[in-house]
Amino acid sequence: MAALDRFCPDLAEWPRSWQGEDSDVIVGQNIVELLKPFLYELLRQQFADKTLRRHRDHIWMLGGEAIRRRHDDPELSKQPVETLIFNLIEEEGGPLIWPRITESEQNSFDATCRKLFRFLNQGKAT
Repeated sequence: MAALDRFCPDLAEWPRSWQGEDSDVIVGQNIVELLKPFLYELLRQQFADKTLRRHRDHIWMLGGEAIRRRHDDPELSKQPVETLIFNLIEEEGGPLIWPRITESEQNSFDATCRKLFRFLNQGKAT
């Protein structure tokens, strides 16, 4: 836990940072809970600090994008958080970020999303 606190000292604040309306905070907290095991896995892999920070920042971006898309698409707002995240990421990467980021930044974000996709799908194949 202490390692995660050092890695993501503001993790508890992520839901408020993504908030567009009050109900987003609960959804954001659920997103954080879903993504925490992945953050622990990143720490376990002992990446360089710069790599860890990059992945952490991309996970934060993904959470914000999930909340934004819930507002843009009423169907997404009805989905459980796990389904929402699974629908945003895929084997090839993540969603296009808005406002637009550079191609290089998007490629880096996609690398994190691919890693998350593999992590979340471990053991799901029967």
